Amino acid sequence: MKSSFLKLIERLAKGNVKFVLVGGFAGVVHGCTYVTQDVDICCDFSADNLLALQETLKGLHPVHRMTPKRLELKLTAKSCARFENLYLDTDVGQVDCLSYVQGLGNYKDIKRKSEIRNLGGGLQIRVLTIDSLIKARKAMNRPRDKEAVLQLEAIKKMRKKNRKI
Repeated sequence: MKSSFLKLIERLAKGNVKFVLVGGFAGVVHGCTYVTQDVDICCDFSADNLLALQETLKGLHPVHRMTPKRLELKLTAKSCARFENLYLDTDVGQVDCLSYVQGLGNYKDIKRKSEIRNLGGGLQIRVLTIDSLIKARKAMNRPRDKEAVLQLEAIKKMRKKNRKI
């Protein structure tokens, strides 16, 4: 059975939304064991891509979770220019759409710092590399990020050791 996160990511990928997985779930893809509450993506904030995002989430009742009245997502080509980030609740989970990642840069920078990963069932998406994810987590410097850095560095060390064998 697919997790709601995986369903959300799959939907974004099949909807041709230009994005890179960057947050806690990116850590999970690399092997971290901590629990995450949302899917964090860095995406192209062009009007075309944001409208593709909106179309992809259609039917999942996306709402702006950071607004007092939890307003429905209703983008137009003109209104897309007002946004740097979108924090959304949907019927299958939360998705944070970021135009940049602290310590790493904007979508174009993030895309260069990502790799294609297979999530199973033929689902391939872009995910921040482990080194870039460590750098981003260090830049955020929250307690949960510090724990993630410890796990990611241990995973990186273990991978390096396994390559030598």
